[in-house]
Parts: sequence; C-alpha cells; structure tokens
Amino acid sequence: MKFEEAIKRLEEIVRILEKGEISLDDSLSLFEEGVTLRKFCTKKLSEAEKKIRVITEEEDVRNVERREDTED
Repeated sequence: MKFEEAIKRLEEIVRILEKGEISLDDSLSLFEEGVTLRKFCTKKLSEAEKKIRVITEEEDVRNVERREDTED
C-alpha cells in the first residue's frame, strides 16, 4: 500500500466513524484498521524523514569538500 492510499483510507474511516451510523462492532473494526494505518503512515513518514536527512547531510559534506578544494 502506498502512503497516499493509506491516508485516503484513514480519511474515509474518520468520516464513517464521525457519522456514528454503524454498529459498535463495525466501529471497533474500523478503529483497529485506522490504528494500523496510522502506524503504517507514521513509519513511512519517519523513513522519508531519515532519507531526507541523509540526502541533506551528504549534500552538506559535498559542499564542504568543494569549499576545501577551492581553498587549496
């Protein structure tokens, strides 16, 4: 599942639960699905954040190396 699909499903679950028109059992099932999706989305965001941090740090290192090369 992609992040965007998970977010879309989470939004759908929230709409359904907010209406309050389904049984308690169905509500609990949807809530459980929502918790699982939230964990999935949190993990994906964390992975993306780490990747961005690595890319940024690598770029910083390259910039420092370039500066050092031009100073020599």
